[in-house]
Amino acid sequence: MHTKEEKLVAFSRLLDVQDRLRLQCPWDKKQTFESLRPNTIEETFELCDALMKRDYKDIKKELGDVLEHVMFYSIIGREDGEFDICDVCNQEADKLMFRHPFINWKEEGNWTVANPDMYINDEGQVVYKESEKAETGKAEAANTEETRKAETANSEETLALGATKPKNAASVEKTWEQIKQQEKDGNERVLSGVPNSLPSLIKAYRIQDKARNVGFDWKEKEDVWDKVHEELEELKAELAKGDKENSTQELGDFLFSVINAARLYKLNPDNALEKTNQKFIRRFNYVEDHSLKQGKNLKDMSLEEMDKLWDEAKKQERLQKES
Repeated sequence: MHTKEEKLVAFSRLLDVQDRLRLQCPWDKKQTFESLRPNTIEETFELCDALMKRDYKDIKKELGDVLEHVMFYSIIGREDGEFDICDVCNQEADKLMFRHPFINWKEEGNWTVANPDMYINDEGQVVYKESEKAETGKAEAANTEETRKAETANSEETLALGATKPKNAASVEKTWEQIKQQEKDGNERVLSGVPNSLPSLIKAYRIQDKARNVGFDWKEKEDVWDKVHEELEELKAELAKGDKENSTQELGDFLFSVINAARLYKLNPDNALEKTNQKFIRRFNYVEDHSLKQGKNLKDMSLEEMDKLWDEAKKQERLQKES
């Protein structure tokens, strides 16, 4: 792999290439935030496809395409006099340091923050200057031993200063949303950080996950199945009535509850559905290929004939897994 110096040289080279294209390429010159947005969405999905296939060659390529868009938007921001790639990197670094208060940023290097409203306190945590003053005032007012003990016991939950070091990834996730709420210019509401343009399945998962991070969740994961069954029965009842509008709403409730169940059992519903999509494509392609070998068009085949080929495809997949 490459050294840090080599990485910085490569990043600088890409910046220079992007700047020159913006000045000299007719297509690059006319791009705006709005015109690039559809391309960004497409590139992001292409990256997602490569990730699902674990195709390292394609992952590298698609990461480059996404990075190009990050740089492109930064160039437009610079032209508008609002921000550039340096501001993007510094803001992200500040944010990550702030969101990891259990890391001592006074250790293992010469760490700094770019935001003038933030600094690294004596405990090595990145904090807002005003917030630190407020916490200092509270500490001076809390002059009893019982109060100090209560604050220490509650520190992992509130993360007022984030002093408790998490033991695992789940501990980090537990307080992630609370820390984000302390950020200035951040999301004012827990769910406001979920992009409206997210695909609905992923959006539902993220909504539920963010609600969980502030304690709004089932006490026992097994309890969710009562809700799944309840929503299924309500859907069936509306379907029986032939009410399309209510059926659509109940279908949404049912799907939302299934996604919730997947989350509780630590299964990613989007990945699960995509695996099923790919499985269906493989089996259907098998049916189509073998119908052509038989000199038949799929439209001319009976359902029984297609089911037979479908079962053959399933059998072959099982044999491949076993071998």
